[in-house]
Amino acid sequence: MNTQLNGKIALVTGSNAGIGRATAVLLAANGAKVGVSYLNNKEQGEETVAIIRQAGGQAELFQADVTDAAQIESLVSGVESAFGGTIDILVNNAGHMVQRVPNVDMTEEMYDKIMNVNLKSTVFMCKRVIPGMKAKGAGRIVNMASVAGHNGGGPGASIYAASKAAISAYSKGLAKEVAGDGVTVNIVSPGFIGQTAFHSTFTTDAARQATIGGIPLKREGTPEDVAGAVLYLTSELGAYLTGETIEVNGGMFMR
Repeated sequence: MNTQLNGKIALVTGSNAGIGRATAVLLAANGAKVGVSYLNNKEQGEETVAIIRQAGGQAELFQADVTDAAQIESLVSGVESAFGGTIDILVNNAGHMVQRVPNVDMTEEMYDKIMNVNLKSTVFMCKRVIPGMKAKGAGRIVNMASVAGHNGGGPGASIYAASKAAISAYSKGLAKEVAGDGVTVNIVSPGFIGQTAFHSTFTTDAARQATIGGIPLKREGTPEDVAGAVLYLTSELGAYLTGETIEVNGGMFMR
């Protein structure tokens, strides 16, 4: 058994930077043909594709809002057309806290934004790729949750935390639905991962240092730490795992 993904077609949403980029790069390094998707920052997406191609891998860039079903259809169809086959590996990495909002200030509009970018995108991306996986009798789906789904998150993050908890529950239910078709569905749950826009936007330096001090491994995680877990789940090494959650958090949350 090994980590080689030669001939596999992978799609990693939100892969222009951070965890998504590290995942796309690692899957490509192991032989997958990777669809790199982005929402707003085309330049970062182009950088991801360039990194993959410079290392001898295959990648194509696609723009899509994965909260929109029509754009999901165009994204998946574009990847399938570019690589000449249906998707073997889906990594639902796209997600966002959007904004820290206490419940007393939560609006319906903000609630919808948070739930849509995290949960809705995951559900409808899965829906779109599963028929192709079923037809081949094989497929790997990895959905991105968060330690916030276990502990409720930081200040003003309760709806974000709820959306991530929902992703975990949804993934377990889906895993049962498609297991008989040779499709696995697993969850990667990152903890405090540095080098990402998330913490650059939402976490102060003081909060960062306090959090690191409470992590048993005494360091923040890297996007590559998370990407390694994804590779494990999408390669032969993870063939007998489905409905499972891999916690990538340095020991800050242990089940």
